[in-house]
Amino acid sequence: MAKGIKTGGRKEGTQNRLTSEMRSVLKGIIDHELDHLPDHLDKLDDKQRLEFVLRLLPFVLPKVEVISHTTGERWDQYM
Repeated sequence: MAKGIKTGGRKEGTQNRLTSEMRSVLKGIIDHELDHLPDHLDKLDDKQRLEFVLRLLPFVLPKVEVISHTTGERWDQYM
């Protein structure tokens, strides 16, 4: 195959059929599990429930980054 020249396969922009089918199947599984999530959480003990919620937090809340002061920077501009 010549470098940079596409000679076969899918046309540009055409979705991979297997990928779209897999996404559809996984979406159905996730939808089903989300419907049953409250029941599953009720069966967990307090420690397991807390660990589960903590693992989901990064998907819901943005991470907070530490902001540090650099030498020579004026503090009064932030107040």
